[in-house]
Amino acid sequence: MATTPQNPDHKPPVPSDGAAVVLERKTQRVEPPKMYQVVLLNDDFTPMEFVVLVLQEYFNKDRETATQIMLKIHLEGRGVCGVFTHDLATTKVEQVLQAARHHGHPLQCLAEPVE
Repeated sequence: MATTPQNPDHKPPVPSDGAAVVLERKTQRVEPPKMYQVVLLNDDFTPMEFVVLVLQEYFNKDRETATQIMLKIHLEGRGVCGVFTHDLATTKVEQVLQAARHHGHPLQCLAEPVE
């Protein structure tokens, strides 16, 4: 059953005193999502080659870039693998930790907010 619209002419409502109604459009400012960097931490047991493979597999780094990041991790104790939204960063951390455990390595990975 069809209903008849309340205002078939689609005219804006007019107050009973005859004054016009002004509709204002307010623009909303949406903040960009907070970003997180995924960091790999150095340890004395995880093979360097495994770290390079993780960087290639989970962070889409080419071999040369992955090797440079791995050396930074080895020499400085930590290295940034990429910057992502919170959901993606936590997913990457879980994937890396799962892969490391599966291969018997104690590799540590974490996500920290970018300031």
